[in-house]
Amino acid sequence: MKTAALLLSVALTSAAFLTQAQESRPYREGPVTEISFVKVKPGKFDEYMAYLAGPYREYMEANKKAGTIVSYGIYGARPRNPGEPDLYLTTTYANMAALDGREDREAANINKVFGSRKQSMQKAADRESMREVLGSELVRELILK
Repeated sequence: MKTAALLLSVALTSAAFLTQAQESRPYREGPVTEISFVKVKPGKFDEYMAYLAGPYREYMEANKKAGTIVSYGIYGARPRNPGEPDLYLTTTYANMAALDGREDREAANINKVFGSRKQSMQKAADRESMREVLGSELVRELILK
């Protein structure tokens, strides 16, 4: 008797989940964008923008051509207080799965633009003289049907 009641409970729960799964959501999940919040150090804006227009752009264009990213962008902002970013760097990926293993897929482009891993790490440290990364966030576009 207890087994029958347990089976009936499992069957009803499964039916409820199937009904929910069949209902249509009014949206679908879209691309994923990583947003980096950057504070450029005083007097270093033009120098940092030259880096973005040079090696950074070359690297991002190579990733775009390889299909590892969908797009990228650079946005200027007017901070409301000294602790807020004045630049936002965005990188858009087709979906969350595109983030898995991205370092391996982008390694050839990193080596091509920035040199070996050791050289790349040194160049990253050098950029700290121009800017401070305050953080980053992942957001997903929800596309209405």
